[in-house]
Amino acid sequence: MIRVLVVDDHAVVREGLKRIIAEASGMMVGGEAADGPEALRLVMSEPWDAVVLDVTMPGRSGLDVLKEIRRQQPHLPVLILSMHGEEQYAIRALKAGAAGYMTKESASDQLVAAIRRVAGGRRHISPSLAEQLAVDIGRDTDQPLHAALSDREHEVLCLIGSGHTLSEIARRLSVSVKTVSTYRARMLDKMSMHNNAQLTHYAIRSGLVD
Repeated sequence: MIRVLVVDDHAVVREGLKRIIAEASGMMVGGEAADGPEALRLVMSEPWDAVVLDVTMPGRSGLDVLKEIRRQQPHLPVLILSMHGEEQYAIRALKAGAAGYMTKESASDQLVAAIRRVAGGRRHISPSLAEQLAVDIGRDTDQPLHAALSDREHEVLCLIGSGHTLSEIARRLSVSVKTVSTYRARMLDKMSMHNNAQLTHYAIRSGLVD
């Protein structure tokens, strides 16, 4: 029996995932968490065969939680399930140690098979993502500007590119507006830009915005 931990801050999403998994043979949801701290507590206190983890959560981001899981339980496979397209987070997630990446819109068709793959010690990536990885590995110094950003800075860039204000981003990430402003200032410095309009244009042009 594959025992799965589901981590997502939206109850309706967790319920949907639980229903999909409940219909599969040899698989069960042994627990669920709505945020990073609860997920890490469960990871350390109970045995799991796989974790299904959202990227965008209040407080600690999914990628931060992923890195901590990898540090504490290096052999526990983590499948990232996100509303964001592969262009935005997939390569970062895999480099951070994820066993697979898939979008929520494909969950109903692919979730069970993806969990079986990662629980069996294999990777779950789409053909398009495999191509992206091949291209990324083949690069030398020709890295995009956003490659220098931290995971949280990258998340803020995507949200600014989607048209969210700093206040909206702060509420979404459960941090202060001052903290978001700090991330923005670091992004502008690292990317040699001057304002949100340039950040938005870059995010759209680079395919970071849905």
